[in-house]
Amino acid sequence: MNATVSTPPLTIRRLEAVEDAQIEQLAQVLLDCVAGGASVGFMQPLAPEKARAFWRRIAADVSTGARALLVAEDAQGIVGTVHLVLDQPDNQPHRADLSKMLVHRRARRQGLGAALMRAAEDLARDCGKTLVVLDTATGGEAERLYTRLGWTPVGVIPGFALWPEGGACGTTLFYRAI
Repeated sequence: MNATVSTPPLTIRRLEAVEDAQIEQLAQVLLDCVAGGASVGFMQPLAPEKARAFWRRIAADVSTGARALLVAEDAQGIVGTVHLVLDQPDNQPHRADLSKMLVHRRARRQGLGAALMRAAEDLARDCGKTLVVLDTATGGEAERLYTRLGWTPVGVIPGFALWPEGGACGTTLFYRAI
């Protein structure tokens, strides 16, 4: 995905390098999602510095090509993101892991999640991948989105993770041949 995708007033683009200002905006998206109850690997309350540290680690992987990062922006900045883990074991060069599909609550219900997913699939193809896998909290909005977009659920692992406010949640595994 070399071209920028626009769905006014939103733009989705790949970041080849991540600057400090972008790390701050990505951290704000992550903080908002966790505060809103999204099970994305962090517990409430999520400290801003912990969110920034996470994105600095992702930025390091982006700089080496181990990950490909997409951001969705509106007039106020980054409102959504998703990334692909491209660096896979030797016996899985055809696969990418889709990770951290996040949409700020102020930008939801506008088709942004679906647009990010389509852009991620296109990017995976552009990177030579033919299979993409992901996991998500069972029963959530993301699970419904992935199903609606044609991803195939493989199964549920009960009690796999915790909701950010506490309490166990299941995780549904999905794949998509592209």
